[in-house]
Amino acid sequence: MSGNIFIYIAVMALTTYLIRMLPTVLFRKKITSKFVKSFLFYVPYAVLGAMTVPSVFYSTGNVMTAAAGFIVAVILAFREKSLLTVAIAACAAAFAVSMIC
Repeated sequence: MSGNIFIYIAVMALTTYLIRMLPTVLFRKKITSKFVKSFLFYVPYAVLGAMTVPSVFYSTGNVMTAAAGFIVAVILAFREKSLLTVAIAACAAAFAVSMIC
């Protein structure tokens, strides 16, 4: 079992290296396409959203409290409030709903 860990580490190192190395090898010229530029600009946000949003609804152990916090966070974020304000208000909303339910 302990011998396998070195294989796992090597595979992960190779994978990480390839992900970072391939774009520099494949795209030697400057990217001029507006579509490709905008696509590459929004990929990190889409991936972060896809990874974060589903876990939000299971973070409190109750979907109702998590949904309340999420709704408050989205509303305040669209109103361009600070990150600290959004986080505190979302926690307060989740806590308030947990006291009611």
